[in-house]
Amino acid sequence: MKALFIGGTGTISMAIVRRLAEKTDWEVWLLNRGNRAAEVPQGVRTITADIGDEAATAEKLKGMTFDTVCEFIGFTREQAERDWRLFRDKTRQYIYISSASAYQKPAASYLITEGTTLANPYWEYSRNKIACEEFLMQKYREEGFPVTIVRPSHTYDERSIPIGVHGHRGSWQVIRRMQQGKPVIIQGDGSSLWTLTFNTDFARGFIGLMGNRHAIGEAFQITGDETLTWDQIHRTIADALGVELHPYHVAADFLAAAGRKAGYDFEGGLTGDKSVSVVFDNTKLKRAVPDMKTKVPFHLGVRKALNHILAHPELQAEDPEFDAWCDSVIAALEKAKESV
Repeated sequence: MKALFIGGTGTISMAIVRRLAEKTDWEVWLLNRGNRAAEVPQGVRTITADIGDEAATAEKLKGMTFDTVCEFIGFTREQAERDWRLFRDKTRQYIYISSASAYQKPAASYLITEGTTLANPYWEYSRNKIACEEFLMQKYREEGFPVTIVRPSHTYDERSIPIGVHGHRGSWQVIRRMQQGKPVIIQGDGSSLWTLTFNTDFARGFIGLMGNRHAIGEAFQITGDETLTWDQIHRTIADALGVELHPYHVAADFLAAAGRKAGYDFEGGLTGDKSVSVVFDNTKLKRAVPDMKTKVPFHLGVRKALNHILAHPELQAEDPEFDAWCDSVIAALEKAKESV
C-alpha cells in the first residue's frame, strides 16, 4: 500500500512515519520542503515541494496515486479546499488531522466522544479546524470524497514536556523554574482533568485507521487512556527531575488577561482548551482499531522526554522574559493578598 504524508516530520507525524517505515506493506512518501530531511527514516521517499504553491505541487504529483493521503499541516478552510482539488482523484482515503480543541468549551459533559458538539469561541485555531472538517465532510456527502477526520488532543514526544502555562519558547523555562526551586504557575486550582498522549501511542491508533474502510466518512479522536489533574502532571515532572514542586495556582481568566498585556495568548490555549476538564471516550476508535492501547503512561513518557532534552542542549531554550513575567504575576498576586 502507498501513503503520502503532507508534512510528515512533526511531533505526531514523525512517529507514524517511523513506524510505517519498519513495515513491509507500506510504501511511504512525504510531501514537504525538505527542511528536516536528515530525520527522515531510510526507505521513505520525499517529494520536495511547497504545497502552498498548488500549481507546482499538482505538477509534481502528476501521474501519482495513493491509497492514503495524510494531511498534518492544514489549518484553514482554504487549505482544505486546495487539498480537495489536488487529491480528489488521487487517493482512496484522505485523513485530515483536526484537533480535540474543536470540541465545545466547556462541553455539556466532561466525557468527550466524537459526537460532542464542535464549538470553540475562545480560539481561532479551533474554529478554523471546525471549518475544515465541515468542508471536507460536505464533500464526502456530496461527492464521496473519502475523508477520515482525526482529532488528537495533547500529544507530545521526546523533544517536549507538556506544560499548561509556558512562554513563546516552549516548556524548558518551566523546567528550569522547577530545578531552581521557584514557584511554577498552574492554571486554575490544579484539579482540572487532562489527557496526555505519547506520539508512539498516537501512531498505533492512526495506522490502524489507514486503509480502513470503516474509517471513511467518520471522525475519530485518538488519545491515551490515562487521565491526570494538572497538579499530578506537574508533580510527575518534578518527580522525574528529582525536585520538589512549588505550585502556584492562578485563575485561567486572570492569566488570559495578564498574558494578553505581555503578548501571551492564554485565552485560546487555556480558556479554550487546557483549563477545562476533559476525559476522552475512545470506544469508537477501539472498535475500528482493536490493537489500540496506551503503552507509554505519562510517568514513563516524561522521563523519556527529559532524558532526551537534558542530553540535547539545543532543546533547552531559555526564556528570561517569561521567567520574569511569572515572577511579576506571582508578586502582584501576593501583594493583592496582603492588601485585602
